[in-house]
Amino acid sequence: MVKAKLDIGARKSRPSTTAKRRDTPALPTAERTGRATAPQPGPSNAFAAAGLDETELTPKLRRTLLLLMADAEELRHQLAEARARIASLEKLVDEDPLMPVCNRRAFVRELTRMMAFAGRYGVPGSLVYFDVNNMKQINDAYGHAAGDATLMQVARVLVESVRATDVVGRLGGDELGVLLVQTDKALAERKAAELAALVEKQSISWQGQKLPVSVAFGTYAFLGGENANAVLDAADREMYRRKTGREPDA
Repeated sequence: MVKAKLDIGARKSRPSTTAKRRDTPALPTAERTGRATAPQPGPSNAFAAAGLDETELTPKLRRTLLLLMADAEELRHQLAEARARIASLEKLVDEDPLMPVCNRRAFVRELTRMMAFAGRYGVPGSLVYFDVNNMKQINDAYGHAAGDATLMQVARVLVESVRATDVVGRLGGDELGVLLVQTDKALAERKAAELAALVEKQSISWQGQKLPVSVAFGTYAFLGGENANAVLDAADREMYRRKTGREPDA
């Protein structure tokens, strides 16, 4: 009888493995990382996805795996944030500080790529070189803020009026360029005239006054054997001839 009582007491004092397993910490989430996260699959689903049978894991191994999964999730978040920052920096490097178009460096890079494509496949591309007329008069009469608004308007018209595959960029000051993919000289001339007419149609409203806006343009079609700077210069010179009626200085 005494022995039976002792056995019963021993069974009552024996620690419960079930209770111990319930105390295993769960996968850390926003409380550990300090930021809100999307709902994650529970530990059982995570183990199953990894090909593990949770019932065969010891408590210690289960805790270790949960911590490793939490660390992996945190690294995925950090990688996504780093990629977003890189994309933002790349945009800052390539975009003009005033207008939502490429800066000259990025534009020349795209021109070089387009020329390589033209040379490889024998498909011409074209550059249209725009110069905004009367910018000095606008700046002198209404201030540089009015001049900036004029450039923004011209850039907006160009961006909204070309294909997604075409490229618009600021070449400097009041000069902009448009790269037309798979476009020969004749088509480039027609498109440039169309763009110039659209720019002129949309005047600038500034402090209650309508400011007339117009552009001069020159075009150059390339087949890929040229130098990028030579293409820019050729289109610029044609724009100057059309605007002034005389040859530019050598």
